[in-house]
Amino acid sequence: MKQYLDLLRYIKRYGKMRNNRTGVDTLSTFGYQTRYDISEYFPLLTTKKIYWKAIVIELLWFIKGDTNIKYLVDNNCNIWNEWAYKEYKNSKDFQGETMNEFIEKIKTNLFFAKKYGNLGPVYGKQWRNFNGFDQLKWLLSEIRINPNSRRLIISAWNPSEINYMSLPPCHSLFQFYVDSGKLSCELYQRSADAFLGVPFNIASYSLLTYIVAAYTNLKPGEFIHTFGDLHIYKNHLDQVDLQLSRIPKQSPKLVLCNFPTNIEELTYDNFKLVDYYPYPSIKGDVAV
Repeated sequence: MKQYLDLLRYIKRYGKMRNNRTGVDTLSTFGYQTRYDISEYFPLLTTKKIYWKAIVIELLWFIKGDTNIKYLVDNNCNIWNEWAYKEYKNSKDFQGETMNEFIEKIKTNLFFAKKYGNLGPVYGKQWRNFNGFDQLKWLLSEIRINPNSRRLIISAWNPSEINYMSLPPCHSLFQFYVDSGKLSCELYQRSADAFLGVPFNIASYSLLTYIVAAYTNLKPGEFIHTFGDLHIYKNHLDQVDLQLSRIPKQSPKLVLCNFPTNIEELTYDNFKLVDYYPYPSIKGDVAV
């Protein structure tokens, strides 16, 4: 995963400090691209431990078209909690609950979860119901019948619904490409938190490529990651330096196990990560 470390070095060398909506300034660059040969390995970062289960669960959440965090928290995936909690804190029903108390209510109170666990029409809604159109279903069919198409695209960026989302899509559009029996994916990411978010994004869209390849009788090829605003938050600079001091280890392999006929029925147990031996995790606060 030298490509990722080079990305961090690029931001540190060329980035300029900018303010933004979160109130935490970033060292920011614009326009960058990395490539990963996912036919040879699975690009899960080894210079810090990445929570693999959260990556799988979040992606399955997208695939199901779900937009409520209950499925996530029921499966111990907490990466969207801050945005739902922020919405709740701004509501008339907020009674000073802590984040942990809020999540417990999401887990145990279905009425509360339905009202305050929903993030609006975020990724899953757009993938499966973009103004009434199921993009993922169409994509799988189109790859099978027209693999040379230049229109194998899914967009999460729906301008008519942006204002109703808790967080507009950062990874906003992706395209597939078939060549010699291999499926490659290019993601355009308009905004990218290099320390916290990008390692998840690399693994998530590589995993999606493995899944789509399996359902279209192809093998995974490359994952190409193209960025707009690529940045390091100023409160992550020390963590980035620690990570850059570590020498990458051998990347793991991914094994797909007993895939169901229906893509919506995939579970965490359908994926087995092999030989993942990362350095310890490095913590950092998310900017909401």
